Amino acid sequence: MNRVPADAEDAHSSSVESCPSLRDVPSINPTQLMARIESYEGREKKGISDVRRTFCLFVTFDLLFITLLWIIELNVKGGIETTLEKEVLHYDYSSSYFDIFLLAVFRFKVLILAYAMCRLRHWWAIAFTTAVTSAFLLAKVIISQLFSQGAFGYVLPIISFILAWIETWFLDFKVLPQEAEEENRFLIAQDASERAALLHPGVLSDGQFYSPPESVAGN
Repeated sequence: MNRVPADAEDAHSSSVESCPSLRDVPSINPTQLMARIESYEGREKKGISDVRRTFCLFVTFDLLFITLLWIIELNVKGGIETTLEKEVLHYDYSSSYFDIFLLAVFRFKVLILAYAMCRLRHWWAIAFTTAVTSAFLLAKVIISQLFSQGAFGYVLPIISFILAWIETWFLDFKVLPQEAEEENRFLIAQDASERAALLHPGVLSDGQFYSPPESVAGN
């Protein structure tokens, strides 16, 4: 008479042992997802990403470097006051470097306004400034008499041209792709956290998983 309950008890215990535990099933960790989302939200609260800030610093460096070279050129030609009056008040397209300085100011204002203040996520502003810079410098080199004025006739146009194209490369290959990648990661993490909240509405304790008490044979 006792063989049937014993066999049933052994079968029940073997079936319980063969069932996988819920704790062994891989699941999404909501804590890690929330930490990642908070880190992305913290970056958004900064107002500007790190890579975009680096780009804006390089644009500022462009203006300061061209200004420094222009001031050195004014000193080399016989004093700042005399040469400044000659290049600004008596401006001559074929021999003055003042327009190259104004070109650097133009790039600085447009790029800072577009990518720092307006936080533009498109390449049209940098394409416009680079196209204007390249066309103006090529025309000035061909028409003007800069090469007959010494080393600065070569240095200022070449440096201005190179800096403009470095800014274009940095924005197109570093700033915009990296910001798009970070935004995609944020959306994926946010979507995963919403799914985890639906799948795991609460933290389950070990006390919620229990086996029913053994029933007495014959009941």
